[in-house]
Amino acid sequence: MDKMNRIRTFFSNPFFSNYHTLLGLWILLAIIAWVTKYFHDSYNNFLIFKYTFWHVIEKLPMFVPYPNEYMDVNHYGPVFSLVIAPFALSPLWLGLFLWLTVLSLFLYYAIRELPLLQKQRIFIYWFCAHELLTALFMSQFNIAIAAIIVLSYAFIEKEKEPYAAFLIMLGTFVKLYGIVGLAFFFFSRHKKKFVFYCIAWAAVLFVAPMLISGPEYVLSQYQEWFERLQVKNQLNMFADKQNISLLGMVRKISGSSSYSDLWLIIPGLIAFAIPYLRIKQYKYPAFRKTLLASTLMFVVLFSTGSESSTYIIPFIGVAIWYVVAPWKRSKLDIGLMIFAFILTSMSPSDLFPKYLKVHYVFPYALKAFPCVLIWLKLCFEMYTRDYRLEK
Repeated sequence: MDKMNRIRTFFSNPFFSNYHTLLGLWILLAIIAWVTKYFHDSYNNFLIFKYTFWHVIEKLPMFVPYPNEYMDVNHYGPVFSLVIAPFALSPLWLGLFLWLTVLSLFLYYAIRELPLLQKQRIFIYWFCAHELLTALFMSQFNIAIAAIIVLSYAFIEKEKEPYAAFLIMLGTFVKLYGIVGLAFFFFSRHKKKFVFYCIAWAAVLFVAPMLISGPEYVLSQYQEWFERLQVKNQLNMFADKQNISLLGMVRKISGSSSYSDLWLIIPGLIAFAIPYLRIKQYKYPAFRKTLLASTLMFVVLFSTGSESSTYIIPFIGVAIWYVVAPWKRSKLDIGLMIFAFILTSMSPSDLFPKYLKVHYVFPYALKAFPCVLIWLKLCFEMYTRDYRLEK
């Protein structure tokens, strides 16, 4: 007991609940990822991103292999060439460093903008730090997608619809995931304005790449992008490092390729949409924040393109779900959070038992399992609980 008290006393130090501490930690995680990847020549994903810009400049096909430059194939839309431009124009070492740092700071800023108590934000930063590191190791834009979804919600809450619309359209034109930001449409106090800006920003972002490569080339790349995504969806079905989702978990455990994912996606969409029927709950901030958490989880759990580094998106949702409930969390909820941290966040690391990882977690997409359980419990709470009481 004395040892536990000493541990509690140690972590109750104001140092651990200071925003500057967490900002420093998240920058440090970016630096750790940069050192690890750059000095081991392990930055293939960043090379894909970097050359996307140059391929658009040179009007080369964006979605075909370039084995002399990198492994794998680009899957991001033409607008991404503009997003990555400042980093592509920098020397490799600097571009990679800035890319990782900006991603980390972007997500840090997004969480800071959420209408939460300080202790709630601090919990999210600590709880998601390891999952952020996993995403940083892969240099993935998924970190930015998480930030885009969170910020689009925050801006709608603050009645800054033009900013929210821009982020939603940007995320959509880069990786499609951003479209889920429209889930917050019903919470907007200026719906007509929101719709107008979504249409306006969609038009701007659609033509923006044409300024550097011309309409004919860009239009052809949009067509190839959608065709490539369809092919990728089929390839992901049983891929070892892809389809880490509810869809993938069921697919890989069953070993069947004969059924359509729609058998899971349609019930999932219905389960996700049912809370919208509780219109009287819209006025309670906790209800709206819980829908944000649901959106962050849903977009990954029902995507065949989900991979390990994508889980920074639902993991932010898991943390938000836990802290925003206007009631005291149960022992079951605490157990689910511990389960999620161990299986979802820690399973890709060397600290997790290798045998379990190789023979069970990877082959059956079990990284998704805790998030599935939490999302189902979240849905049940949104169907049945009253969110009127705030902490």
